[in-house]
This record gives sequence, structure tokens and C-alpha cells, in this order.
Amino acid sequence: MTSGGGVRAGNGGSMRPRGFLGAGQWLSRAMSRCVLEPRPPGKRWMVAGLGNPGLPGTRHSVGMAVLGQLARRLGVAESWTRDRHCAADLALAPLGDAQLVLLRPRRLMNANGRSVARAAELFGLTAEEVYLVHDELDKPLGRLALKLGGSARGHNGVRSCISCLNSNAMPRLRVGIGRPTHPEAVQAHVLGCFSPAEQELLPLLLDRATDLILDHIRERSQGPSLGP
Repeated sequence: MTSGGGVRAGNGGSMRPRGFLGAGQWLSRAMSRCVLEPRPPGKRWMVAGLGNPGLPGTRHSVGMAVLGQLARRLGVAESWTRDRHCAADLALAPLGDAQLVLLRPRRLMNANGRSVARAAELFGLTAEEVYLVHDELDKPLGRLALKLGGSARGHNGVRSCISCLNSNAMPRLRVGIGRPTHPEAVQAHVLGCFSPAEQELLPLLLDRATDLILDHIRERSQGPSLGP
């Protein structure tokens, strides 16, 4: 396991610049220092929400919705910064002695793995330290499952991550979206927006997903083994 730590603000005379652009530049520099400098004791994990950029309300991008809730829970919802090296939005958040790297790819689902693998390389993370959050056709809406590695099970975003990371060891939070009765309706279902009735279920679902992934990371941060 690699260790984790917080972002340093720099030497004594360094101050955060004011304004949105300045804050983004400061965070980008802080991220660079975080990657390049030795880290204090602790662990670092990445959580990547798979999806299609610009389509946040679709079932296929529910992983990104979970990342949004996770960022709100950790108090970094206003800290997302676009990173051109990873082609992704990144936010850093403390979790006890650990550090979380939150990532939302800015590439299409089929190429999400390129963003995830690049960020894992920059932050010095192994595949086992990268969580993927994604939609799952074979579970009804409201069902969650944490899968510890394995095949992509037909999910193109996961397949991309396996290919680019050259590993299938990533823990995955699978968020059920339900499978339509007719096979020809699957694509429209996956790429479509949640219905009004489904949207009423989403806040609780996103909260539960956030609880599940944070609890699992906290448990793993306390020991070397990959717990259930």
C-alpha cells in the first residue's frame, strides 16, 4: 500500500490567491506538490465516478452523482478543479488520517480508464487503491453492492479502467439502475434520465452509497488487508 497525506499550502509567504481562477491555480499547484513531495504517514485512496461528462442526470452517469454527494459530505463540493493532465475534475479531501482523491473523468465512458489510470500514476496509487463507482444494469434501482475486483461484467467504463490500469483488482461500488424488460430498450434506458419517480429515490440512494464507500475506506485505512 502507498501512504496518504494532505495537501500542503506551501512555505510561509505563500498565500491562496483570491477568486475562482486563482483558487483553481492554487489547488493545481498544491496537487502537484502533493504528488511530487514525500507524504506524511497515512493512506491515500482514489474514488472515481464513471460516467459521461455533460450528462450528469442519466442513469449511466450515476457514478458521477455519487461523487457529487461524496464531495458534499466531505466539504469539498466547491473545490473541484479541472486537470488537463488527467482530463478529469479532481478534488482532494481528508478522511481521518487518510486522503481521498475524488475524480470525475472528462472523457466519454468508454475512455474513462485513461483518466483514471493517469491520475493513479500521478498520485502513486495501485489498482487496489482505486475505487470505481458505476451503474449496474443487473441490480434494481436502490440496490448497492461493493465488488472487490473481477471482470467488467459488460460495463464499458470498467473495461476501459481494467485495460488502462492493466489490472482488474479495483474495488467497485455498483449502483443498481435496473434492466428494462426488452433487450432493445437497454441503450435508451442506460443513456436516459431517471424518471420523476426514480428521482425521488435518488437522495437516499446517494447517501447510502456515500456511507458504504466511506465506511469501507475507513476500515481499510486502519489495516493492510482488503476487507469485505
